Amino acid sequence: MQNNEIKFPIGTFTYIDLFCGIGGFHQGMSKLGGECLYACDIDPDCRKTYEVNYGIRPDGDITKVRAEEIPPHDVLCAGFPCQAFSKAGNRLGFADATKGTLFFDIIRIINHHKPKYALLENVRNLASHDHGNTWKTIYDSLVDAGYYVNADPVIFSPHYLGIPQHRERVFIMCVRKDIGKLPPFVFNSVKIPSCSVDSILLEDYEIPDLDKFMLSKEQIDWIDNWNEFLQGIKCDKLPGFPVWTDCFCEYEDNPLLKEGWDVLPKWEQNFIKKNHDLWVANKEFINQWLVKARQNRLFFGSKAKLEWQAGETHSPNLWEHIMQIRPSGLRVKPGTYFPALVAITQTSIVGKKRRFLTPRECARLQSFPDSFQCDVKKAQAYKQFGNSINVDLVDLFARFRFGDKNVRKVYSQDSQFPQPKQLMPALNFEEGYD
Repeated sequence: MQNNEIKFPIGTFTYIDLFCGIGGFHQGMSKLGGECLYACDIDPDCRKTYEVNYGIRPDGDITKVRAEEIPPHDVLCAGFPCQAFSKAGNRLGFADATKGTLFFDIIRIINHHKPKYALLENVRNLASHDHGNTWKTIYDSLVDAGYYVNADPVIFSPHYLGIPQHRERVFIMCVRKDIGKLPPFVFNSVKIPSCSVDSILLEDYEIPDLDKFMLSKEQIDWIDNWNEFLQGIKCDKLPGFPVWTDCFCEYEDNPLLKEGWDVLPKWEQNFIKKNHDLWVANKEFINQWLVKARQNRLFFGSKAKLEWQAGETHSPNLWEHIMQIRPSGLRVKPGTYFPALVAITQTSIVGKKRRFLTPRECARLQSFPDSFQCDVKKAQAYKQFGNSINVDLVDLFARFRFGDKNVRKVYSQDSQFPQPKQLMPALNFEEGYD
């Protein structure tokens, strides 16, 4: 990109990094030439990783930092905590006394410093939380502070750029009204490029302590058992509902029905019935399969459940797909891209490699350079990348917000939804010709 394509020239701006984590915003903004003047994060492990990589020691609890203690800056970046809005949390939103209100600390700092730009990020559920009232509160607060903001939440994912991770997030671009306008960000989901998980995978010889990431024999046998199940059942199509092996029995023997049918919510009744019907249609095979599956000591609780989310196929093979061990069961996704990295221990299994993703591969999914120093504790590294923002998306939305002509043209109405050219009406030489 040419410097003159951006209203705010690359390399001449300062920024602050609120709720900085391990520096996804830092990576993206510094790549554009920005200088970080201040960072904060309440997680001490993230602060250590941030300091190791950038030489800046972040502050801790932002609620205890006065706005005047923060240096004046051109750009405010903040991936404010998402638990209050996430489907994985309690979804209390601004009713959450500890996390939901942290947005208002952003507003407090914006109102004091009036930076030229701001870039905020949160989970997708923010867009619809509380029937849209949460988004309205955020939008109105930023507009009242003197900023142009897109009226509708911008929802984007790394896989929209060809990065093999499905991770939809809300991005909020803010431009101070005296700086310039902010056009709509338009994206046509039909134009999603193809992804390949191979683009981020390490070769086995590149992984120190490879054996620590490989599946154990017991885990392989457990997945093989589920493979036999998928390949042995007879049904019109693979189950699109969660498979619960507790339901492979007569209704009166189902442990989920101890309290009776009517006390269960409709969605659970529906899943129980579908599993029972699948068992009835495949009783002989499933009963024999269960005997073998239960010999594996891993086959209990959530590991006795399966969520097939890899689409239709005539020859299902778990080892061709991406898997996660979730509280809801073994979740199977297509082998094209990874599900969103998460901050809890649900690291994806690369079926064809028969191993878990490494922290370095998680870093690549978040577009961090290979020079980035991960936390030496593996569990912390997974958590930190699961909480981070994708660096390439920071770069994209920063450029759009700054006024990069090329980026704004790409994500314009005309480029994303081009109108067919109007054809000149055909001449009829038989009418009025002499």
